[in-house]
Amino acid sequence: MNGQPISGASVGTTGRRGRRGGVKLQALAAGALLLVLTACGGGESAGGGTGGQGPAAQGGGKQENAASQAVVTILPKDGADSVATSGVLKVTAQQGKLTTVTVADSKGTPVEGRIAADGASWSPTAHLAAATQYKVHAIAKDAEGRESAKDTTFTTLVPKNTFIGHYTPEDGSTVGVGMPVSINFTRGITDPEAVEKAIKVTAEPAVQIEGHWFGNDRLDFRPEKYWAAGTKVTVHLNLDGVEGRPGVYGKQKKTVTFTIGRRQVSTVDASAKTMKIERDGAVIKTIPITAGAPSTTTYNGQMVISEKFKVTRMNGATVGFGGEYDIKDVPHAMRLSQSGTFVHGNYWASAGTFGSANVSHGCVGLQDARGAGDSSMPAAWFFDRSIIGDVVIVKNSKDKQIKPDNGLNGWNMDWSEWIK
Repeated sequence: MNGQPISGASVGTTGRRGRRGGVKLQALAAGALLLVLTACGGGESAGGGTGGQGPAAQGGGKQENAASQAVVTILPKDGADSVATSGVLKVTAQQGKLTTVTVADSKGTPVEGRIAADGASWSPTAHLAAATQYKVHAIAKDAEGRESAKDTTFTTLVPKNTFIGHYTPEDGSTVGVGMPVSINFTRGITDPEAVEKAIKVTAEPAVQIEGHWFGNDRLDFRPEKYWAAGTKVTVHLNLDGVEGRPGVYGKQKKTVTFTIGRRQVSTVDASAKTMKIERDGAVIKTIPITAGAPSTTTYNGQMVISEKFKVTRMNGATVGFGGEYDIKDVPHAMRLSQSGTFVHGNYWASAGTFGSANVSHGCVGLQDARGAGDSSMPAAWFFDRSIIGDVVIVKNSKDKQIKPDNGLNGWNMDWSEWIK
């Protein structure tokens, strides 16, 4: 009997020790699991918390994934149609600054523009093309450097009324040193500033080139002095979408290039009845001529050859001389003015006339043969050695100076007046 309590006590003691050991194992297992979870969830945060329980998660620190506060606004709105080609497109940013703005048409051609110094807005520096879809992509950053982007698409208007510019000289041509860039518009322009801004004329080697309007439908460009021989000139016509007059838009986008050839300037002395041809600074020939008769004198001034005809018809009725003459086969004719001034061959006057008498109706006549077939004649010689854009200066005539807009003759306007 005495052994039972002892035996029972032994059993009870062993049982209690076993339960304590189980608690310790459970605690160790829980600690190990916590370490695993801590390892998977990351170590301590910068704020001292673990597993997302630090101050940032409790609202006491910076939120790394918060949305940008910058707001980008684009006008016109996404999907807009019949948008005006100027004065509408604008990108702005609030609570941030614009960092990137790109605008391009469906072919990827970019629209030039400029972000304001404060980063609050972007505007195009040129007009948009008509009947064209554009895509806008803009990005702004807030004070924390977080970005916000916006993309839109819109389409510009389809104009009902349009205009183009007929230009001279021709693309790829080689011309004389006096050739201006002359553009005649098919509609009268009431916003010349917008149209002129859309036309860019450059030269290589570089030289200052300025435009001048003659009326509301003609715009010429030239340097202060004649072009240098060998100059390469480029004309960019970016008229597509330009509103030249209310409701009338340009529909032309073209690049034209031409080259200035050798320098040839010929001087007609109406009193001496001679013409000296100067090529690259040297007189290469002096030709006897006949200028305008006392009642029909020749204009003085600098004139540019604008057209060449091996044979042409000249009818006095077309230039205000009634039926005084109508010659159907004038040889080697080169136009100097729109009012009918030419330097041309003359086969109907006697050989002794040239160099001794002025008998023409205002033109400069050189001895020639009928049919323009004799290359030994002075008129043929001069015709063969002249190109569009060459300069012919007339002096000592008892007439006024030709007007700058009568032909391609803007050289008769002082530079100070030209650039006003």
